Amino acid sequence: MDENASTPSGKVRLDKWLWAARFFKTRALAAEAIDGGKVDVHGERAKRAKLVQAGDLIRLRQGPVEWNLRVKDVAERRGSAEIAQGLYEETADGKRAREASQEQRRQAPLSFAYGDSKPGKRDRRAIRRLKGDG
Repeated sequence: MDENASTPSGKVRLDKWLWAARFFKTRALAAEAIDGGKVDVHGERAKRAKLVQAGDLIRLRQGPVEWNLRVKDVAERRGSAEIAQGLYEETADGKRAREASQEQRRQAPLSFAYGDSKPGKRDRRAIRRLKGDG
């Protein structure tokens, strides 16, 4: 039986497309992200079997990174990185927002330092007062 017989031409499952476009290493990881509500198609939460086609708008959240994509082409199989990049284009405002958040994360301090030592008795009391514990 032909695998494409059940799906209309020019359409592919969302989890397959995300895997083929190299956003996830496995289809299982793509399906987990979709089930977790990390993927929206046209502003609505999608299911893994949702059929996507050229022109669809997809919003994908991977940790702190958010991608706003427009589907340019569909693929059933995973190809090279060059082929995968041809499957989508990032929207202009999405690219600006993603780059701004990346720059903000790059500028953020990596850790918090108390200074030369840990808080003393007076500092701990002030912290407790601020928290409302005492």
